[in-house]
Amino acid sequence: MALIELRDISKIYDLGEVKVEALVDANLHIKQGEYVALIGPSGSGKSTLMNTLGCLDRPTTGSYLLAGEEVADMSGDQRAKIRNRRIGFVFQNFNLLARTSALENVELPLLYSRHLSARQRHERAIDKLKLVGLGDRLDHHPSQLSGGQQQRVAIARALVNEPAILMGDEPTGNLDSKTSREVITLFRELNEKEGITVILVTHDQNVAANARRTIVLRDGRIVADTTNFAQAQEALQSSAIA
Repeated sequence: MALIELRDISKIYDLGEVKVEALVDANLHIKQGEYVALIGPSGSGKSTLMNTLGCLDRPTTGSYLLAGEEVADMSGDQRAKIRNRRIGFVFQNFNLLARTSALENVELPLLYSRHLSARQRHERAIDKLKLVGLGDRLDHHPSQLSGGQQQRVAIARALVNEPAILMGDEPTGNLDSKTSREVITLFRELNEKEGITVILVTHDQNVAANARRTIVLRDGRIVADTTNFAQAQEALQSSAIA
C-alpha cells in the first residue's frame, strides 16, 4: 500500500467571476521512504499540491488516501490531527520564535501532546536537535544562530512529533549556496538513515537533483514523474517554452 495515493485530485479556487484550476486530475502514488521533489514554473500548482499532500488544504474533487485514511472528506480539525501525527513541515522563513531558545522552539509542537510528560518532551527535543547537529546550541536564540542553524532548528521542530513525512516548501530559499548544500545533505541523511519520506517544493535545480524522484507540474497538471532528473529538466524546459 502506498503511503500517499491521490486519485483524480482537482482544486478550484472560486474568485467570484473567475475560477482558477490550481490542480487538474492529479494522480500520484508515493511510497514510504521516498525522496521526491516538486518543480515547475510559478503558478504551476506546486504549492497547491504541497498544501493538499500536507493536509493544509482540502481538494475540490478526488480522493486522497494517506496511510489508507481518506483525507479528502475530512473536516479542518480532522486534517489538523492527521497532520500532527504524520507530517512535519519546514518553511523558507524558518518561522522560529525570536525570544525563545532552540530547545523551546523544538519543544513547542509537543505542548499539545497529552501523552508526554514535560521531561519526555524535553528529552525528545534534545534528541532531535542532536540529530540535526545542534546538540551544542540548545540554549541559543535564533538571533545567535546562522541561517543554516536556524533551518536545522526548524527541521528538528518538524521532526519532534516523529512524523512519517517531512515536507519542505522552498527550504533553502533564504540560504547561501554552501549552507543550502548542508541542509540538503541533512534531508538526504534523514531520508536514508531514518527512513523518513521527504517531499520538497523547490525552484533550485541543485535541490531538485538531490531527490530520487522528480514531479514536474504545469498549469495545474502533472506533466512528468520520473527518477531521471535529465528528463525532468526537459519537461521543465518544455513547460517554460509553452
